[in-house]
Amino acid sequence: MGKHLPLRSVLYFLSAFLWTHPLAADEKFSIGEQKAKTCMTCHGEDGISSIESYPNLRGQKMAYLITALRSYQTRERSGGLAVLMQQQADALSDQDISDIAYYYSKLGVQEQRQ
Repeated sequence: MGKHLPLRSVLYFLSAFLWTHPLAADEKFSIGEQKAKTCMTCHGEDGISSIESYPNLRGQKMAYLITALRSYQTRERSGGLAVLMQQQADALSDQDISDIAYYYSKLGVQEQRQ
């Protein structure tokens, strides 16, 4: 009986992880979506901009989005309409940046898999 206890514990942990992990991802997506409301003004509600000079963010890589937003904060990005993005990025915490980047990196990915 004692031999089965560790296996049972491992199975319990794995089943709990598998059930809660997608929920945590969905929650992170929702948090990012709420924080990205201001972004949607220029980059579109679905992450596809209707304004030629504004880039699409839908499905963009998370690391790229984080780097871009931090580059606006540090003024490493300064060309074109950077002044607008610098103001927006200045209002974001590191957690906000991560949440927004996660949201846009996952936006549209689910539909493509179906």
